[in-house]
Amino acid sequence: MAHWNWPGFFGYLFNPFILGGVLTTVLLTAVSLVCGFALGFVLALMRRAPLRPVQAAAKFYIWLFRGTPLLVQLIVIYTALPQLGIRFSVVEAALLGLSLNEAAYLAEIIRAGIEAVPEGQVRAARALGMSERQIMRHIVMPQAFKVIIPPLGNSVNGLLKTTSVTSVISMEELLRRTQVLIQERFMVLELFAVAAIYYLLLTTLWDLVQRRIERHFGRSGAEIAAADRR
Repeated sequence: MAHWNWPGFFGYLFNPFILGGVLTTVLLTAVSLVCGFALGFVLALMRRAPLRPVQAAAKFYIWLFRGTPLLVQLIVIYTALPQLGIRFSVVEAALLGLSLNEAAYLAEIIRAGIEAVPEGQVRAARALGMSERQIMRHIVMPQAFKVIIPPLGNSVNGLLKTTSVTSVISMEELLRRTQVLIQERFMVLELFAVAAIYYLLLTTLWDLVQRRIERHFGRSGAEIAAADRR
């Protein structure tokens, strides 16, 4: 390939500037996932609340954030809110946008997992005198996780790649740092290939982790106890 620079490709494959972007991408994904899951859990409970206004508020949130592009949400948070006196740094805006957006999707995943638990088990737990918190912690969530994990894993996979959208507000994750180097070195194909390799590596590693988690939660309680004794 006459226009392909192999030395440039291998030179930037382990470039510290690029590796810093990879680390930022991983951190953005991890923090946004934790925050999004926490908010998504609250939204899922709100969807199941007996009060209609609470249900309506959760439905509106999910409708809004699932119905508008993340790109638009980030621009609003970073450029529009300052006109109202609400200012965020690039990192804060990126984390806020990713977390709020992810929560809308995770809320439906969590709700589906909770609703998959047979209602008879919940009624039986109440008959035994367990509190709602105890029922959620010991009865509902352990079983719901088996349903939640596969779509949750796919959501993480998507979130790893979605972090690239934050480059529009100058968040220096993997894609943004790749674009900076392209502007300096003019090696478009080589640098985008490096970025693609790292995205593939991250998603592949997560796929391996997800399969291990699915196998663990897919086992029965007796199998887990036997494994722990070993």
